[in-house]
Amino acid sequence: MDGVLVDTGKFHFRAWRRIFQEHGREITEGELLESFGIKSVDILKKVLGDMPLEELRALARRKEQYYREEIDGRVVPLPGAQVLLKALGQTGFRQALASSAPLVNIGLILETLGVRRCFDAIVSGDEVAEGKPNPEIFLEASRRVGVPPERCIVVEDAIAGVNAARAAGMRCLAVTNTNPREKLCAADMVVDSLEAVSPQLLDRLLEKDRAS
Repeated sequence: MDGVLVDTGKFHFRAWRRIFQEHGREITEGELLESFGIKSVDILKKVLGDMPLEELRALARRKEQYYREEIDGRVVPLPGAQVLLKALGQTGFRQALASSAPLVNIGLILETLGVRRCFDAIVSGDEVAEGKPNPEIFLEASRRVGVPPERCIVVEDAIAGVNAARAAGMRCLAVTNTNPREKLCAADMVVDSLEAVSPQLLDRLLEKDRAS
């Protein structure tokens, strides 16, 4: 969702900066970029060190509240995202959204964009034990839509997400909305915008999967 459907990076950064400044820490956008796609509790552990789990969860919830304050009225779809979602639905693709974000964030963004009905399943980071790069969230999405992993394509912008897709045994199409092409080279295909993606392109990626 974040970085694929909507450009929310700057809003996440502002929310994280508020949290870390409250603890006397500073974080750069570059440092945070490396953590995109990873669960909030894991980011907090990485920056603040070992803390009681409940305290980490409370901080994660506060960060998400700050984030929702930041995005209020400012959610804009990335180029090609809405068109691709509708085209995939019309051509028979089953679609799942698998995001490390809490369900309340997912619901807010999907309702704002008007694309909730495009998805056959939604899996939140709240619903899995391990975050990306662990493949659990993608495997759960695969299960919910009834499509085996080898017939799934993950669309990602984050390094952790690309690695999770590979670990799940799925094809991965990466878009350079958040990271440069060279950092996404583990994906099966890299594009600069979803405007370059069509159902036919994804069909060819699946055909390549069967032939390999």
